[in-house]
Amino acid sequence: MTRLTIAVTLLALAATCSARTHSAGNLFLHARDVDEQYDYIVVGGGTAGLTVADRLTEDGETTVLVVEYGELSALTTRLGSDDSIKTVTGGFAGISDPSHLFTIQSLPQTNLANRTIAVVAGKVVGGSSAVNAMMTIRGTVDDYTRWGQFFHDDDDDESSHWSWDGLLPYFKRALTFAPPGEAVTKEAGITFDTAFWGTAGNDTDGTTPVYAGWPSFQYPGTTAQIEAFRGIDGVPFVNDSGAGEAGVYWYPTFMDPTLVERSYARTGHHDRAANRENYHLVTGSRVLRVVFDGTTATGVAVVPVSPEDGDEATETIVGVRKEVIIAAGGIHSPQVLQLSGIGPRELLESAGITTLVDLPGVGQNFQDHPILRPAFTYNNFPIHPNPQDLILDANFSAWTDTLWNTNRTGPKSLATGNAAAWLPFPIISPRALNLSDALTTQNHSLSLPPNTHPTVLAGYRAQMLSLASALASNGTAFYNLILTGGATNGIVVDLHPLSRGTVNINTTDPFHTSPVVDYRALSNPLDVAIMADLIRFTRRYHLSNPLTADWNATEVSPGEATQTDEEFETYFAESISPSEYHPSGTCAMLPRELGGVVDEELKVYGLEGVRVVDASVFPTLVGGNTCQPVYAVAEKAADLIRFGPPEGYERA
Repeated sequence: MTRLTIAVTLLALAATCSARTHSAGNLFLHARDVDEQYDYIVVGGGTAGLTVADRLTEDGETTVLVVEYGELSALTTRLGSDDSIKTVTGGFAGISDPSHLFTIQSLPQTNLANRTIAVVAGKVVGGSSAVNAMMTIRGTVDDYTRWGQFFHDDDDDESSHWSWDGLLPYFKRALTFAPPGEAVTKEAGITFDTAFWGTAGNDTDGTTPVYAGWPSFQYPGTTAQIEAFRGIDGVPFVNDSGAGEAGVYWYPTFMDPTLVERSYARTGHHDRAANRENYHLVTGSRVLRVVFDGTTATGVAVVPVSPEDGDEATETIVGVRKEVIIAAGGIHSPQVLQLSGIGPRELLESAGITTLVDLPGVGQNFQDHPILRPAFTYNNFPIHPNPQDLILDANFSAWTDTLWNTNRTGPKSLATGNAAAWLPFPIISPRALNLSDALTTQNHSLSLPPNTHPTVLAGYRAQMLSLASALASNGTAFYNLILTGGATNGIVVDLHPLSRGTVNINTTDPFHTSPVVDYRALSNPLDVAIMADLIRFTRRYHLSNPLTADWNATEVSPGEATQTDEEFETYFAESISPSEYHPSGTCAMLPRELGGVVDEELKVYGLEGVRVVDASVFPTLVGGNTCQPVYAVAEKAADLIRFGPPEGYERA
């Protein structure tokens, strides 16, 4: 983003901020003011939607309208106000502002002591990329090969263009990699390999508008905690996070290295497209449904989120010449399809909606990353400075503030951190083969609701058989431990949960209420055993590791009394969250006979002119944070839309 773009956008915002009754340039505040028809309409101005819209309008001729529920947050720079979205420090400032978030509560979770869970997603231009923890993670080669293999029965990676090789060019296109500074690289021992990344002027089309950057400081304890994994046999160390390998490694942050601010879909894509006459954005608006002639999309029905007097029932129909691209995320994309008559027939009929296409998989296969909360404290952690010194050491805190206020360097340039372990299950657990066999032979139908459609059950079984193989392999990361560089540690993530939930419209008032979200946490009983072994391994790292012994760790939670799987099940019921804010899978890219919603070109089965492009198409979760994969999928989708599938591709 150039300084000129910043200035132009600021002027545009200044012209529009005084009242919602005016529009400026290509930013619209009412759907009634947009053009009557566009080549493409993108439903959702988030991570995927803005990426696709930017790429489609690069030619200056293709017209695109983006419809976003949230608003355009005021653009700020280092000379402006302290906007929560741009703030890097700590990584969680964006999510601290409720105005930027959808806040939905899940159904009570039967296996989690009937707790309800906050379902969090970005509600602002930029979507969840504006409010996430800024972790720039890809996952492993096997995560993406698995996607293609659901369509093809052989083990040939090239049998599908959904594979690591098929996505790596789009990972590289999606981001501009800005290496860490020479001093911090040497001092912390950071490793990286730019061969896995896009760099300015070195990618396929000359631009990678979203940054993967690095802070100017690392706590020395982080390096020590990385090295401590060498005290456990078999733990792999990876030179670069983008290599697609499981192991312990450093990884970058979604951060503009010059401004030292969050880099996200709004700054990287909307602001890049903002002055194109063929790119339009309407905010504060909701797509109620897709409009069809038969099964061909002809437009969308849009209503205002906050109607003005007399506008509550106003519905604006905007026409589309080519395609409607649904990019509303794992929670709201299935809602849009179901409200449009595409989904499980029984559900739609109970809501009084005419079924256009009976597609049982819409809203099913819901996945997210569960967060486990073991807590360990080091009683003798002699490595300083560390994060606790920001509170306990006044001199260090003052020095930190001085560096930040002077030139935006130092500890405040750190988000959530830049190092972690992402490990395969055979390293984690001595019973990896046994659990793999148990998952293979399990009666998979018992883990799904009793009325599950046979195609959805078939898809679930295919996923479980694939993950059973992954449990016994070193190619898929199941375990994630973030390294803080400090004397307290607490978050472990289960990267491949086996349980599946649902996201469906509220049948009592489908058009005016939020979707009904059910994580169905721990509905597959093997999740308990896997998660228990994740914590047992974490104990091993902290308590039975010769390279952490001198730090004298104390286990705060769950505590020594929790040892058996049954005891862990009780602990999990009270402590885990089934969500790391990575909702996925609800419009799965799978064969239709496996409960799929979209095909390998992301086209919705049974329709013409409708695709889905966001994390809802992930058939299985990746072993990492979902933001970078969403960017890559969106970049690939833009090419599928513009140029069709790769040469030589044959539909399964």
